[in-house]
Amino acid sequence: MTQIAWEEPYCGEGNNCYRIGVDGGGNSYIAIAGREDTYLTDSADALRQLIRDIKAGKADHLLAD
Repeated sequence: MTQIAWEEPYCGEGNNCYRIGVDGGGNSYIAIAGREDTYLTDSADALRQLIRDIKAGKADHLLAD
């Protein structure tokens, strides 16, 4: 199993919290806080863009339960 180092959760006002992580191979991960066993992995650039969109309110529905 991949060893992922997770950062502290990021929680937007009124939104779900998510976490960003990296592994020893340079892969990036994003998951809803508390559900780190179900994550999305991609290049760091792709996940940075996703986070920018989330923060801009463009992708908030992606984090809803």
